[in-house]
Amino acid sequence: MDNRPIDTLRSGLVYLTLVAGVVGIPWLAWFVGAPAVVLAIVLAWPNLNRIPRVIASAVLLAIATALVVDPGLLTAGLMTITRLAALVVAVMLLSHALGRSHHLSVISEHLFSGRALTRYLSITFGTLFLAMPLNFGSVSVVSTLIGREIENNGDSGGARNAARGVLRGFGSASVCSPLSIAVVLTLTLVPGLHGWQLLSLTFPLAAGYLLMGTVFREPEPVAVDAQARVRPPRVLPSWLFFGACIGLICLCTFLSRALFGLAYAQAVTCSCLLVVAIGLVASPGERRLPRMDNISNELAIICGSAFLGATLSAFVAAGLDTDFDLPVWAFPVTAFGLPWVLFAGGLVGMNPLILVTMAGGLSSRLWPESAGLGLAIAMVSGWGLTIAGTPYSANALLVQRLTGYDNWRATIGWSLKLSLIALAVASSLAAATTVVLMD
Repeated sequence: MDNRPIDTLRSGLVYLTLVAGVVGIPWLAWFVGAPAVVLAIVLAWPNLNRIPRVIASAVLLAIATALVVDPGLLTAGLMTITRLAALVVAVMLLSHALGRSHHLSVISEHLFSGRALTRYLSITFGTLFLAMPLNFGSVSVVSTLIGREIENNGDSGGARNAARGVLRGFGSASVCSPLSIAVVLTLTLVPGLHGWQLLSLTFPLAAGYLLMGTVFREPEPVAVDAQARVRPPRVLPSWLFFGACIGLICLCTFLSRALFGLAYAQAVTCSCLLVVAIGLVASPGERRLPRMDNISNELAIICGSAFLGATLSAFVAAGLDTDFDLPVWAFPVTAFGLPWVLFAGGLVGMNPLILVTMAGGLSSRLWPESAGLGLAIAMVSGWGLTIAGTPYSANALLVQRLTGYDNWRATIGWSLKLSLIALAVASSLAAATTVVLMD
């Protein structure tokens, strides 16, 4: 059976959602963006994995229920679907554009060179750096190198430490990258919060987590000179190239928000597309846009989970009495407990997007605006530590597929102690920030 017409239709629907997300008009989310992405996911049903199918089924049930009870409850969820789908497509386009650069291969080879400690730090911080413009592409690139290392030289402490570094580096990107979905969604949902406020505290938190990871790795034998890997020459221009791309995206995001008042997710999407457009104009080779019919699993997980969180929070908020207020002590307790709840959910396969979106959706109703920074720290830190340290995260499954390391072993077996320490530090910071900032 020829599925090419359906695949072409799915790709077109995804790009249609991108347009709706860039324009950002609410009625486009209702009648164009969200319906297009839902239809694209439904058409891809035979190709969906088990968890995306469960999430997609829950989304369809939630939509049907809300249409009967109160269609207005869908507004926030449909807008969230459209904005996040547009962001995912823009990031995928950016990954495609930058992935063809020779700078990427130079950086990838550089990450695996050097002594044991230097190599580990290069891979962790390098994955964090590459995850800013490449998102999941960074996990794929570095994990492919690890798999090639295992295939050529066999399993080793160095390869296992590299796998640790990839998971931890990508998880830390969700904590401190201004382009990560975790940070974008948090800044979109939590009222009265600026990106620099959040990142000024979460970047040191992420850096400390990665440095602490040097203690939680296994010893490696010292390589003799004949076995030492030679670093590629002239690696600085490649790092500067990616640094310039990230800087341009951050600058354009700031300017578009300040000058045009765009929502954070919309601003990041437009900034990524600007870099993609520059790359297409400057590239001497293929300039056609890639097909987007192969990202249905990602769209189902990310957009579906965010929709469920937004819709559930709307249901809960609608059921709350107008005079309902939480006691003062509940805010720091919630900020402290949220990262632990996210991590516990990750252990059983629950995507952190659901709980984060619920927390963010209810924050405008319940949380004091002056203390929003404490909640935001809890949201992004819990998200990052969950995807770095739990076995059912998409990046853990990707590392398993590309390296052969069992996902439970690579997360719980290798990093549980590190995750627990980091959770304690992050949740304490979130609670303390909440107490300090509360009126």
